Amino acid sequence: MEKDKRILIVDDEEDLCEILRYNLSTEGYTTDIALSAEEALKKDISDFDLVILDIMMGEMSGFKMADKLRKEMQSDIPVIFLTARDTENDLLTGFSLGADDYITKPFSVNELKARVRAVLNRTESGSKKTGRNSYTENIEFDHTRKKVLVEGNPLELTKKEYELLFLLVNGNGKVFSREDILQRIWGDDVVVTDRTVDVNITRLRNKMGKYGAYLKNKTGYGYYFEIN
Repeated sequence: MEKDKRILIVDDEEDLCEILRYNLSTEGYTTDIALSAEEALKKDISDFDLVILDIMMGEMSGFKMADKLRKEMQSDIPVIFLTARDTENDLLTGFSLGADDYITKPFSVNELKARVRAVLNRTESGSKKTGRNSYTENIEFDHTRKKVLVEGNPLELTKKEYELLFLLVNGNGKVFSREDILQRIWGDDVVVTDRTVDVNITRLRNKMGKYGAYLKNKTGYGYYFEIN
């Protein structure tokens, strides 16, 4: 039985929520339900170990909620999308927003339970409770204080450098184009160029010392994070 693991189920289908609650409780999980993204965001997300999230809901979609969790709240809580939207574009969008898994409806309850176990097993023990997430034994994000620790020493990063590094590291090897990075980190409010991304990457590499080599460029495509 999985002790002390708390799961937030976010779906506007109340009957489905109750089915999920029942089946997950038989595995020993403690569950809570929110019937909208807005209701979910009123809860203390840091109290949970996993969010199971529908995409098509009222005013705020699951995609928008996931984006808010990752970018605005800087939350690294695992997210599993559970949705009827099954196109390749939907799947790619889900993973680009930081999803840990993507399950389409209709689904097998046994498959869902297996996927939940797998995601939780990949989540480093204790990282959520401390507000920290370790990607290597020497690089750690302290989301509470908005700091990056390298070999235990805090780096002096600007807000944009912190967000850029978090995006790349959390991408699990995904290559982000300069245009994608500009949209995600700078948005549409400020006039910036591709060169802005290059300058910030160079600064990050310098500040990270020997670990700056983990920030890599794929010529013609963009930047990604990969441990040597």
